[in-house]
Amino acid sequence: MSKGITKRSEDYSQWYNDIVKKADLAEHSPVRGCMIIKPYGYSIWEKIQQNLDIMFKETGHTNAYFPLFVPKSYLSKEADHVEGFAKECAVVTHYRLKNAEDGSGVIVDPEAKLEEELIIRPTSETVIWNTYKNWIQSYRDLPILLNQWANVVRWEMRTRLFLRTAEFLWQEGHTAHATSQEAIDETIQMLDVYGQFAEEFMAMPVIKGKKSESEKFPGAIDTYCIEALMQDGKALQSGTSHFLGQNFAKAFDVKYADKEGKLEYVWGTSWGVSTRLMGALIMAHSDDLGLVLPPKLAPIQVVIIPVYRNDEQKEQIAEKAKVIMKDLKAKGISVKFDDRDTHKPGWKFAEYELKGVPVRLALGPRDLENNTVEVARRDTLEKEFVSLDTATDHIVELMDKIQNNIFDKAHAFRAENTVEVDTYDEFKAVLDDKGGFISAHWDGTSETEELIKKETKATIRCIPMDQKLEEGKCIYSGKLSKGRVIFARAY
Repeated sequence: MSKGITKRSEDYSQWYNDIVKKADLAEHSPVRGCMIIKPYGYSIWEKIQQNLDIMFKETGHTNAYFPLFVPKSYLSKEADHVEGFAKECAVVTHYRLKNAEDGSGVIVDPEAKLEEELIIRPTSETVIWNTYKNWIQSYRDLPILLNQWANVVRWEMRTRLFLRTAEFLWQEGHTAHATSQEAIDETIQMLDVYGQFAEEFMAMPVIKGKKSESEKFPGAIDTYCIEALMQDGKALQSGTSHFLGQNFAKAFDVKYADKEGKLEYVWGTSWGVSTRLMGALIMAHSDDLGLVLPPKLAPIQVVIIPVYRNDEQKEQIAEKAKVIMKDLKAKGISVKFDDRDTHKPGWKFAEYELKGVPVRLALGPRDLENNTVEVARRDTLEKEFVSLDTATDHIVELMDKIQNNIFDKAHAFRAENTVEVDTYDEFKAVLDDKGGFISAHWDGTSETEELIKKETKATIRCIPMDQKLEEGKCIYSGKLSKGRVIFARAY
């Protein structure tokens, strides 16, 4: 099997695109900027969904669904929100087509113009807060803790599969609270959920922090994020959690009566992650042979490949494979037996290596004689022969080892590529030489942030939650700084 993957060191962008396509994750759609997520890619997204959904429900949230269309007037009600999304909105103006009189095909019926244009949701704050007005009257109706799994559209001109597309899949949480502190606690709780998921399931270390004023979500008081470092030294924002204050409650007049009967505006949050996590998974761990998937998110954790010369050997191996599969499934391990006779074992080895399957078992007649099986790890490419009597327990232990090893490797990479600098010259040199996370002093002004971005294309990724308060001088302006922030070039 010829993988046809560009070397990561030669062209990182093409390497990424090659893996997405060759590993059968996604492809471009006929609509420019949109993508078709193929079955194997979607099965990984399902694993992300399933595990996150459990975590959301464990923190008291329930799922709901709101319309794809948002009346244009709704977006006008929160000034910062509409300004932030205006240039990305797809607009529906008519509700009917008709056949052209000249027989050339269908055209938009000019008589079918909508009284009010509809926006295909770029996010759902407006339609949800308009709904909350009907649901909330008293403190007894609070809190509301909802999540929605949906698709959204943000019209992007420069797109890349999974990382930035005009339409993408995501979840968006929207909660309503009686007090500011409850809403802030919710915002931080969901940031912690995202951080835990990224590290425990995606094996991807992240920095949790607060966005600068110019980088926060339109309509939010504060935006918090998790930032991950990709193997090319660029950052990827992998999840956000927003404290909305009372901005949307005031825009949609959502009030509740407190215990004394006094009317107060509701406090809100929103938070989300998207199919961008698929891009993060690829770029954080994969290599020149293809995907490297952490076992917790791998649709197929173990693949068994038979090696035989005749039908008798094939049947004997298949019988033993059934036993192994039954034992592994009983331990909660997803396993596939690939007995296709249309491809040779070597081709299959390369295919599952490309798809990032964590463990490959090769089983042949000699293995049956010796009561052993060959076990190959995708993360280290190491192979070993293991007794069939202990293979199941060995593989169960191997799942944890592989998960931890992938995380440790990513963590070590981030540590090696996180640098403290004290001058602007150092800052530019590190950016150009190696990239990565740069910890530096900043004077806290949007003007300085914008000038640094304009000159270097580096942005403030976050103000770390564990930021040490230490006085210093801003690397750009020389003015007083109260602590270091994280800069990087980013996707």
